[in-house]
Parts: sequence; structure tokens; C-alpha cells
Amino acid sequence: MAKIIAIVNQKGGVGKTTTCVNLAAAVKAAGKRVLLCDFDPQANATSGMGVDKTTSNGVYDALINGAETAQLIVSTPYGDVLPSSKALAGAGVEMINMEDRQFLLKAALRQVAANYDYIFIDCPPALSKNTYNALVAASKILIPVQMEALSVKGVSEVLSVMDEVKEFHMNDNLELLGLLPVMVDERTKITKQLSKLLGEKHGDLILPCRIRRSVKFLEAQAHGQSIFEYAPYSSTGIDYEIAIKRMFNIKI
Repeated sequence: MAKIIAIVNQKGGVGKTTTCVNLAAAVKAAGKRVLLCDFDPQANATSGMGVDKTTSNGVYDALINGAETAQLIVSTPYGDVLPSSKALAGAGVEMINMEDRQFLLKAALRQVAANYDYIFIDCPPALSKNTYNALVAASKILIPVQMEALSVKGVSEVLSVMDEVKEFHMNDNLELLGLLPVMVDERTKITKQLSKLLGEKHGDLILPCRIRRSVKFLEAQAHGQSIFEYAPYSSTGIDYEIAIKRMFNIKI
């Protein structure tokens, strides 16, 4: 069965989706079977994988309408995608009266998990019912952390929700993969200050790697490409390669 990694941070704009897309593309390039499940109504990971987010309700139909997951998946050169759409924004309300509502995503992914080595879930930038569904479905959580105050503060909130999911036996086996510093600019004073603060609060949880900010990384985003396709030997490409080796023991 696939290893299911939920990529979570309750703060938006901290590199969560970009990290999800690049990890999926890199693991696919290493010869693994990969599915990216876009669980954010903004559907930026869907677009980032080259899929038109206006053509299908994707994961929403699996959760709310009971559609077969396999019929919703789109294949791309960077891995398979279970798309999102703006319809997912209302899913939390629609779930309220549904039986086993916390387990809807888990049930949807279980249908196809045997077909993949890794499933990456791009979670919404909020600790919503959708996020709880993702944590119930996942085997591990990865928390990207940008070196800015609200992103660092959000780590404790995500860890608290993780503990809650385990405490109430929604997913007893959920584990933290680690905190991944992203969009790091080591030249700035604020980065050094927040890196120190993060280390003081969560030192043993921080992965021994980081993703540096670079011009090539921004250019890759603008071109709608993964860093491995656009500039694999850039500092950011090298950083992601190191991170994947350390997180999953996969060599690109």
C-alpha cells in the first residue's frame, strides 16, 4: 500500500503547494508510482501538475457524490493527479450530516492506494474539516515552514490537531515526518532569528535539510514547471534532491 503524506500548514503562502508538487514530480522521476491528491479548493496543485482545474470536480465528487476514485484521476508526466476544484470549498458543510464524515478521504484513497508507492495530499491553508479528513487518511505529516512569524507559529497548531486526531482514535498510526524549512534566505536577519526560535521550540522535529529560495525556483513556478524539469542543478533543485533522499531514502 502507498505511503500517504499529508503536507500541512494552517498558514497560506508558505510553500506548501509548491513543496507538494515538487516532491511528487521528483519521486515520479525516481521511478516511483505517485498520486498527488489536491485537497485545497484553490486547486493550485492541480494547475501546478498541468491539469485544468475547471474541467472536473475531482476529489469533491469522490467525497460527496461517491464517485469512483480511479475514474477521477488524471495522468501527467509528473505523476497522477486527483484534482481539486472550487466546489471543495463547501464540502465541509455538506459533510456535517454524512456518516463517518472524518473518514471520507481515507475511503476514497483506499480504493486506489495499492496502485501507488506514494500519495501526497496538498491540504488547505486552514485547520478545517477537510484538513482533519486528510490527517485521518495519511500515514505521515510533513509541515513546510517558511521563515516568517505566522508560519512558525502555525506549527504548534498543526501539531495540536495531529495529537487530537490520535487522541480520539481517528488515526492511531499517524506520525510526523518532520518540519521542512522552505523558501529560506540565509542572508537575512529575520531568517536567522526565526530559525533559532523554531529550533528552540521544535528542534528535534526539524528535518536535517532545507529548501533555499532562488531565482530559478521562482522562474520554474512562472513557467508552470517543477524545479527538476526547469533547473535541476539550481540550489533549490539540489535542496529538494537532498530532502527527498533524507525523507524517503530515494535517490533521483
